Amino acid sequence: MAKDKAYKVLANQLDISNKKAKDLIDRGLVFVGDRQVKIARAELDEQTKFRVEYPKDIEILFEDENLIAINKPAQIDSYDIEQVLEGARLLHRLDRDTSGVLLFGKNEQFISKAIGEFRAMRVVKEYVAWVDGVFYEEMIIDEPIHTIKKNKAYSMVDPVRGKKAITIVKPSEVQGKKSKVEVEIKTGRTHQIRVHLAHIGFPIVGDEFYGSPTKAKRMLLHAKSIKLLGYEFEAPEPKDIQRYK
Repeated sequence: MAKDKAYKVLANQLDISNKKAKDLIDRGLVFVGDRQVKIARAELDEQTKFRVEYPKDIEILFEDENLIAINKPAQIDSYDIEQVLEGARLLHRLDRDTSGVLLFGKNEQFISKAIGEFRAMRVVKEYVAWVDGVFYEEMIIDEPIHTIKKNKAYSMVDPVRGKKAITIVKPSEVQGKKSKVEVEIKTGRTHQIRVHLAHIGFPIVGDEFYGSPTKAKRMLLHAKSIKLLGYEFEAPEPKDIQRYK
């Protein structure tokens, strides 16, 4: 059975360039069945049937002279959105796989104030996620997080080198051995929710990077709402967050 590199098989199947095919795989948009193709140079059967899932159109929740609130789809980078919003600057970021409310500032005075609110930990950010395991009791996770930034950022609980990080987790519902939880973060460390949930033994479904044993089309984490400088925004839960299966 003939094999070739995944990006070459995809390029041939879609009649696109090798470069375009590799980019689609690197962006996490290519699937075989329900499994994401993660390594562009992996050897695959030339008869492999791929499926490309392009991100949905970006939905603007609100816009005025100070900011733009976006309902970010999963599988698109926060900085890619910034590039297409002329004159807007990213105020915070969400991981590529995370959906939900994302804010952009439109003038320097507001941007400065907003950055000050984030640094002072006065921004209220609420998330919803599906996790592995049966979660039934509210928890406050107060564990310092240290981040190593090389080719890909990796964070860990580290009492010595870590910076203060507080996450509040509340149970919402249970389906089999998976639980839906509501999460509020008091700080904004890199991968904070992912690291804290994995640390207490409840990794986010699909977050294989931090130990989830469950394969999924994406990490099931959604930024549900945010409150900042008198503004309050909420992004509706996408279907994969509303119900696990």
